[in-house]
Amino acid sequence: MSVVALVGSVTLLLSERTLERILLPLVAFATGALLGGAMFHMMPKATSALGGGLGVYAAFVAGFVAFYLLEQVLHWHHCHRGGECDHVPIGPLVLVADGLHNFIGGLAVGASFLLAIPVGISAWIAAVAHEIPQELGDFAVLVHSGWRPRRALVANLVSALTFPVGAVTAFVAAGLVDVTILVPFAAGNFVYIGATDLLPQITRRENIQEKVVHTILLFAGLGLLWLTAAGD
Repeated sequence: MSVVALVGSVTLLLSERTLERILLPLVAFATGALLGGAMFHMMPKATSALGGGLGVYAAFVAGFVAFYLLEQVLHWHHCHRGGECDHVPIGPLVLVADGLHNFIGGLAVGASFLLAIPVGISAWIAAVAHEIPQELGDFAVLVHSGWRPRRALVANLVSALTFPVGAVTAFVAAGLVDVTILVPFAAGNFVYIGATDLLPQITRRENIQEKVVHTILLFAGLGLLWLTAAGD
């Protein structure tokens, strides 16, 4: 998962126009994958393991709100369009936020594997689908703000190493506490990212052909996670 951070180097080979054309379709697919992973895999398994009480849904809401607070405190909105953001990011804040995000993601995916291997795989697929456009955007932003490409690439990789740290933490903690509650918490994270960070990136486009392509890819992401859920 951490190696995905190196995908940012691809931006050095692409023109800004080409990067723009690639990023938004990826964002559309990632939106569907995140929502599908959360609702077709993680929440059903969590409610099955923990019961259908309010605690499961409270954890979901807590995961949603946690990412809202993270963005508010760090004054940073995820970039997925090669440099355009709702807030202008500062390099260190981008990396700190990315590191925290990856650590929480590692906790979530680790807990998902502990619950059931198919759930873990679906959570990882959804995380990768989101991570690729995010890392492309983050790398482009760092280079655009004056960072040397090698330095930006290394910094992105270091911030991504918090993902396996989070996963290992989940495995260690599983011997002490029930980490299953992290699964609905992570589902809330995924829904927040998909609905508030990614979806606005594709809905604001005015070109009808782009809208059609993005809609198809969003449903493709949803469909992929639905099919894998149906096969469990």
